[in-house]
Amino acid sequence: MPDSHTQQDAASVAAELIAVIVAVTDGEPRVLTIEAGHALPSGPFEFGHRSLQAGLRSWVERQTHHPLGYVEQLYTFADRDRTDSAAERVVSISYLGLTREARLAREPGAGWLSWYRFFPWEDCRGPAVAMAGEQLVPLLRAWAGTKRDRMHRLAVNFGQDGQRWNEEFVLQRYELMWEAGLVPEAGGAATIPGQPMAHDHRRILATGIARLRAKIKYRPVVFELMPPSFTLLQLQRTVEALAGRLLHKQNFRRLIDQQDLVEETGEMATETGGRPAKLFRFRREILAERAVIGTKLPLVRAV
Repeated sequence: MPDSHTQQDAASVAAELIAVIVAVTDGEPRVLTIEAGHALPSGPFEFGHRSLQAGLRSWVERQTHHPLGYVEQLYTFADRDRTDSAAERVVSISYLGLTREARLAREPGAGWLSWYRFFPWEDCRGPAVAMAGEQLVPLLRAWAGTKRDRMHRLAVNFGQDGQRWNEEFVLQRYELMWEAGLVPEAGGAATIPGQPMAHDHRRILATGIARLRAKIKYRPVVFELMPPSFTLLQLQRTVEALAGRLLHKQNFRRLIDQQDLVEETGEMATETGGRPAKLFRFRREILAERAVIGTKLPLVRAV
């Protein structure tokens, strides 16, 4: 029979379900939030839930009234100090969901926000591209001092000292700034741009962004974010939004053709603001054809 300490420890562990729900609207990656952007949709796993995923869908729809489509398990977070409660340890099972943005009604505090609102240094498509070099790196260098391990991590994660910026290192960059005390979630004053979130929700969001940035390179999940028909420019802008960097137009289109991902609908888009553009649709059968070998969506750097 377990002793009283074992029973007490077991009783103090709770399971939570949390969702990183992503859409891309007008070339901007958006995440579904609650509490006016300070938290991700979440709730406890309850006895009445048929499964973890069913419980997640229930909480998201209850808190935001947004039904979920594509969902995959993301990661399990179980650090001892990740919540404010000393009496209860919360294990969070997170999920990544892809959808199309819809207007949220009836639920105050729920809304869609750009994920670059939380991680502005991750958007290398425009003015924010200089943020890392001008604001973050000097602060991190001061924190690293002469410690070689810290300097190495700074160089690798932020593309310094001959290293290349890797768009997938979203979580590593955030955790380095957390360790340096540059984010308010670490207990210090906010010293850099970027909206904080409750508990470790911004860390969970960083994990979701990193997963999606990696996944679009070998699985055609980006089409879960696209309308039934789209132009190639709309497709490119969506990939750029997710990756946080600009792509080479001709190379992007050539590789799309080589991958045989899309087919023409026979219709034209007239609201492009210029010449009418061909409309395409995703070849759904490609999922079955390439379920094993994968489908690489080209992330080709702009020149």
